[in-house]
Amino acid sequence: MIELRVLTPDDWVRWRELRLVALADAPYAFASALADWQGDGDREERWRARLSIPDSYHVLAELGGRPVGMVSGVLEPRDGAVDLISLWVAEEARGQGVGDHLVRAVVHWAVRRGAEVVRLAVTPGNVHAVALYRRHGFGDTGQLGDQMPDGQQERLLVKRLHAG
Repeated sequence: MIELRVLTPDDWVRWRELRLVALADAPYAFASALADWQGDGDREERWRARLSIPDSYHVLAELGGRPVGMVSGVLEPRDGAVDLISLWVAEEARGQGVGDHLVRAVVHWAVRRGAEVVRLAVTPGNVHAVALYRRHGFGDTGQLGDQMPDGQQERLLVKRLHAG
């Protein structure tokens, strides 16, 4: 059974452990590199700060009691949209609905926060992630996002939320 846990800054150790695994497992999927969060970058106050972003929501997914996925949502004050960021599912849990649960959690949070849009950036070659987001109603905006370490540019996807 998939269980979701909402994280607070006090959960920084759990977030850290999974985030480091995610960055090592799928460096192509994140704008951050593993090296950015190791060495001098691996500090408690930095991890707590990541979980203390104003108007943010951080979720850890567990399968059989083991952490296997994570995601964050951040409400952007400049336009009221929610950015879905840092989604990752462990290889052994892929194809079991973990990603679906995580996406739905952020979308539901966005609705509760009154957002009209949830947006995200995805690496073009990450076909499984693109399929996951399309299943949840995200559409390609045709706009390009940040350049990834491998030189590719992210694709921007958006889901419009309906009030009521």
